Amino acid sequence: MILLYYTQRLKDLREDNDWTQGQVANYLDLKREQYRRYETGINEIKVSFLIKICKLYNVSADYILGFTNTKKELPKK
Repeated sequence: MILLYYTQRLKDLREDNDWTQGQVANYLDLKREQYRRYETGINEIKVSFLIKICKLYNVSADYILGFTNTKKELPKK
């Protein structure tokens, strides 16, 4: 189930960077509660959210969504 992958990946990426939910929420211009709902799977992620989170952690959407276990960096422009 993809939902389980992305919720755990969001939490793992945040914790790997030693960030709080509040810090990530601020970066994404969300309230902490809104971000928490994404991380726990209460709210499904939107494409605009996915793009921002990929940029924040410099990983592919495939990794966040659980299609791959390889953390590939985003291509340089």
